[in-house]
This record gives sequence, C-alpha cells and structure tokens, in this order.
Amino acid sequence: MQVTIRQEQTRDYEAVANLVAKAFAPLELSDHREHFLVKRLRTSAAFIPELSLVAEINSEIVGYILLTKIHIQQGANRHVTLALAPLAVHPDKQHKGIGGNLIKHAHQQAREIGYRSVIVLGHAAYYTRFGYQQANKFDITLPFDVPKAYSMAIALVEGGLDGVSGTVVYPREFFE
Repeated sequence: MQVTIRQEQTRDYEAVANLVAKAFAPLELSDHREHFLVKRLRTSAAFIPELSLVAEINSEIVGYILLTKIHIQQGANRHVTLALAPLAVHPDKQHKGIGGNLIKHAHQQAREIGYRSVIVLGHAAYYTRFGYQQANKFDITLPFDVPKAYSMAIALVEGGLDGVSGTVVYPREFFE
C-alpha cells in the first residue's frame, strides 16, 4: 500500500469534507461538524496552507490533517503554537499507519517553517505514541473543561515549550 502525503489543494476540498465527515461519524465524542470547522479554518488568519495535508492511495484521498495557528496566553506573554484539529482517516483505512504518517509529516513541515510546538485535544493512548504529553505538565490549560488526559502538547524542537505556560487561545472559527 503506497501512501502519498501532499499539501491539500482547492480541488480536494469536497473530498476532504466527505472524508472528515465519514471518519468522525461513528464517534460518540464528536459533534459531527468537524468538516465545517475545516471549511471555516481555511478562510481564517490561522490557516497555514503548508500544514493542511492529505494522504492518498492510488490518487484517492484517505487521510487528512490540519495544523492551524493558535497561541498560549499568560498575562502579557503570548506564545505562538499550533493546534492539531482534525486528524481524519477513512474508516476502511484506519489502523494501517496513515494517521501516524500524517502526524509525523505535519510535525516535520511545521518544524521546517519555524513552529516549535503543537497542542491537541484527543485520545492520550493514541497521541502519546508520537511524543505528546499531558499539557498540564507544561502548565498549559484549555479554555474549556476537558479531562486532563485529553489535553496534550508536544515540543517540535528542543526546548520548544520551555517557558511556555498559560491558557490556549483558539481563533473564533473553532467556536462558530
């Protein structure tokens, strides 16, 4: 199974929306509107085209990841970081390493363009495999109540979270 990861193009938008909707459909802890979040984020100042990636098998989009610009605020201190949301893999292609490959590729792309860390709200058993740790270890909190185990962060470079603490501030598109 040859998987190709590349930057999303405008021609991919419909396929990505269908994929994201299908991937999140069976999940109980979902509002089943993640595909609308992607659409809103694409038109926001937080969008970074190089960090909107698709995975393809035989020219069919089977996976998607999006990293967008956010920041962590503590008083007057503001640290730019990224949010990983969403990560989606077609239900028929899950458990084959596609999501992991998307995460690794997105992390590498983010490092190359100068980002130092990523925040994710997700399943600890999955994301810890890629180096994520509970965000509270860094004194980073989310602006809403979630179990600590689901709020995670990763430094993309040595010291990427040194001196960073506070509350994550998401763009308004996350809440519309």
